[in-house]
Amino acid sequence: MSAMGWTTEVDREMCMGSGMCAGLAPDLYRLEGDTAEPVRPEIAEDERALDAADSCPALAITVRAGARTVGPRH
Repeated sequence: MSAMGWTTEVDREMCMGSGMCAGLAPDLYRLEGDTAEPVRPEIAEDERALDAADSCPALAITVRAGARTVGPRH
């Protein structure tokens, strides 16, 4: 696990650029061109990252605690 707790990534090939993640957690995700990206890949444990992963219509966001995937939760 990272020193901060979690890591997050956006699969840019899957991302459709809806912006839901940036709307839910603008300090964690941002739109860059037509797709989203994490502001920083290492994050503190943050429920908003899980909400963003759950809300992504393309299921392009992954949140991990070490090797364990914690988001999306469905």
